[in-house]
Amino acid sequence: MARILVVDDEIGIRELLSEILYDEGHTVELAENAAQARESRLRQRPDLVLLDIWMPDIDGVSLLKEWSSQGLLNMPVIMMSGHATVDTAVEATRIGAVDFLEKPITLQKLLKTVAAGLAHPVIPASMRSRTERPVMPDPVFTQQPAIGGSPAALAPSSPTVATAPADDSHLGSISLNQPLREARDEFERIYFEYHLLHENHSMTRVSERTGLERTHLYRKLKQLGIDTSRKKSTNG
Repeated sequence: MARILVVDDEIGIRELLSEILYDEGHTVELAENAAQARESRLRQRPDLVLLDIWMPDIDGVSLLKEWSSQGLLNMPVIMMSGHATVDTAVEATRIGAVDFLEKPITLQKLLKTVAAGLAHPVIPASMRSRTERPVMPDPVFTQQPAIGGSPAALAPSSPTVATAPADDSHLGSISLNQPLREARDEFERIYFEYHLLHENHSMTRVSERTGLERTHLYRKLKQLGIDTSRKKSTNG
């Protein structure tokens, strides 16, 4: 998967974006200001950068201009902000940003924009047509659970309950009337216990079935508190 650099001065945003992107299989690096972002960029070019506009030392647009002028803008950059104007978004896209995410960011919008950004060819600012119409941000961001300043912002609005299929009733059910992080942990626990059971606790087969490398799989199971030493009892 991709190596993604997340640059944001808010620790809550960094942690949430990191957790979601990591769960999608990406490698995530974090920077809380422009200085750390520069260091990370020079150390190893990321495949994509999520760059906050408003930061205490140097704002994201200035950092974007710096990278562009130094010939370092050879990776897609997606700008993020909860207070930027349309003019700021237009300026960022003219400099070379491939897209713009308005905070609070919906989960679906984040994953869709990241996927599109990774597939987006990077065109140096010097080659961009002055008549090219910039990509404008979608003004509608309020119809889905949002990623905001706290985990509670991820809470689904519906109290409905998702129940496991009848043939796997032992797996229980998930209440959707809770924060997304807790619901996701609950779902992942059910998901991995299901595959462990049906693959007779073979970590090799579970790894293949879930698409996770064994190291990542062991770490995820440990994080969820799942005992990997159990054996299926029905076949001895």
